[in-house]
Amino acid sequence: MLSNSQTHFQGGQRIPVILDTNMLNRRQNFGKKSESIAAKHLKKNGYKILEQNYRTKLGEIDIIAKDKDTLVFVEVKARSSNRFGNPKWAVTLKKQIKISMVALLYIKSTKQRNVKARFDVVAISSAKDKPSIEIIKNAFELAYK
Repeated sequence: MLSNSQTHFQGGQRIPVILDTNMLNRRQNFGKKSESIAAKHLKKNGYKILEQNYRTKLGEIDIIAKDKDTLVFVEVKARSSNRFGNPKWAVTLKKQIKISMVALLYIKSTKQRNVKARFDVVAISSAKDKPSIEIIKNAFELAYK
C-alpha cells in the first residue's frame, strides 16, 4: 500500500516520492523484534541492559549494557535471509564511526571516568522459527575520522 509521500529536490525541481509504508513498517517491526531478541540473548549471557535505542543528535546505539565491569555498546544486525550475506559483516566503517561518536558522548554525559568499554555486534540470522544468534565481542575498535 502506497500511502505516504515526501518531496525531494533534484536539479532544482521538486519531485514527489511515494513511500511504501507497509514495507517500512515491516522493516521497522523486524528491527524492533530483532533488538528484543538480542537483548534477551545478552541477558541470558550475563549482560545487564542499561539502555535500548539510545538516541542523540549524532546517531543511535541499539543497546548499551554492562558485561561484568565492562561497558558494552551493542549494534544489532539481523537478516531474514542470507541473500545479502551474514549480518555480522554489515557494520560498515561509517557505522562504526557513528557508533563510536555516540558511545563517547554517552560516556561523557554519564560522567564515567576510567571505564573499560568495548563494541559488540549481535548478529541474528532468521530461519523461520529459530533464529541463529551470535555475539561478536570486541567486534571493532573505537573508530573516528
